[in-house]
Amino acid sequence: MRLFFTLATIFGFVHLACANLSIEGTYQGRNLYVQNPETPDGFGFCATRITVNDQILPANINRLAFTIDFSQLDLAIGTPVFIVIYHSDECKPKILNPEVLLHSSTFTTEEISATEEGVISWATKNEEGKIPFKIEQYRWNKWITVGEVEGIGTPDVNNYSFQITPHSGENKIRVVQIDHTGIKNKSPEITFESNAKEVFLENNKIEEYIRFVDKQKKDTPTRYELFDAYGNIVKKGYGKEVDCRTLKKGLYHLNFDNTTERVIKK
Repeated sequence: MRLFFTLATIFGFVHLACANLSIEGTYQGRNLYVQNPETPDGFGFCATRITVNDQILPANINRLAFTIDFSQLDLAIGTPVFIVIYHSDECKPKILNPEVLLHSSTFTTEEISATEEGVISWATKNEEGKIPFKIEQYRWNKWITVGEVEGIGTPDVNNYSFQITPHSGENKIRVVQIDHTGIKNKSPEITFESNAKEVFLENNKIEEYIRFVDKQKKDTPTRYELFDAYGNIVKKGYGKEVDCRTLKKGLYHLNFDNTTERVIKK
């Protein structure tokens, strides 16, 4: 769930200008801390009241900093929350730790497997929130993302599957989640032998097109990446050929199937 702030001006019944600061997320068992400056005239503090899911939260807000204590509302972990802090329009409170309302990746892998056709299946437990799973494949000496599945986000056993495009030979796969910390929560890696055909270059000296073929010289699609001599990626995709008509003459490095070769644009 995304975290965001809005500021809107409204007017009370006594024509005193006020405003509100809102934040939305999911209760993760931690409280929010709010910095609450004094009003410019020195009589009182900026925040005037707080609501959580439209309920007024009893809290002592007449201080320079206060806590939004969710335990007063008897919320279960994972409950969506919408908090509004009403305040004077002459000053603005500041939420010091908004990240506590973001989902964390807590899943554990119960099992993960793959078929030779590239169907990846995995089961998880202890998911805390709906975070996408990224399916990563190890090829060309690096992990690349080849798909994404939305997480169910519940602590019970959840089952998933995804069809990847395997390369020839041995494939290595894992699934990962990345939460607001930027740290990857990774499943164990698995390897499997695919039934995909080995792919070759028709010719590594090209004029217009790079063409991919199998042992019988039949056109064969593959995932590819094409880099110039300086390491800049100039083409990437999946197909039986790569249009190189607009490329400058020179040396290029081509990742395809499960290998890397040099090609020369004439």
